[in-house]
Amino acid sequence: MSGNVGELLRHWRTSRGKSQLDLSVDAEVSTRHISFIENGKASPSREMLLVLASALDVPLRERNTLLLSAGFAPVYRETKLDAPEMAHVRAAIDCIMTQTEPNGAVLLDREWRALRMNKAITRIIEAFVVDPTSALDLEGNLVLACFDRRALRDSLVNFDDVAASIITRLQREASAEGSDGPSRKLLAKVMAYDGLPKKVFRSDPSAQLSLMIPVHLRRGDLEVRFFTTLTTLGTPLDVTLDELRIESYYAADDATARWLRS
Repeated sequence: MSGNVGELLRHWRTSRGKSQLDLSVDAEVSTRHISFIENGKASPSREMLLVLASALDVPLRERNTLLLSAGFAPVYRETKLDAPEMAHVRAAIDCIMTQTEPNGAVLLDREWRALRMNKAITRIIEAFVVDPTSALDLEGNLVLACFDRRALRDSLVNFDDVAASIITRLQREASAEGSDGPSRKLLAKVMAYDGLPKKVFRSDPSAQLSLMIPVHLRRGDLEVRFFTTLTTLGTPLDVTLDELRIESYYAADDATARWLRS
């Protein structure tokens, strides 16, 4: 996302559904000063930008962009997950995913690609993905796997509901990105699939997202039900950590729980 600092600030404020008065109250900054920044009549300090970005819950990557647009150096580093200094982070993630078993857990990046998965997720994939080689074409993307008939789509009994929930989330994430943002690109790929349910074209990005998404899978004689949750890694100061999330799959009935334990 490019633009001057005023345009970017206005973009984030409006994408969050806030008026200048709302932001003024949240950030404890005068509406006049916010207006001047957005209209290019005042140059914000680095500290002011960080306060406003925090009040708007701007992702760390975009906070760096906001700082750069105002002529400041980025504040938040971006460290690869496999870097030596991230060893403690990898250990913590592995611990979370192991402790989630026998339920499933998969580590996702900002583009919804699976970076790591526990044994339960591997078992679910082996049981319900139609063509295991499809993962190569789909780049390990969990969202695309739900929409692709070679992967999970034909095993998803409640595909319509899952599709609508995913698209609503992507629309919300895309609304806060530029034209080259990962959620916007992923949304375009998803909407290009054939046979999408009508409800996805009526989805409301401003609607409250469900805390848990039910997932009903069936292939042959095997049928399981899960509810899923998304977990972020606290309040990190690293762009990589800020963009990671763990999606967990918990048994929604006794039959599924027994299958996971078997």
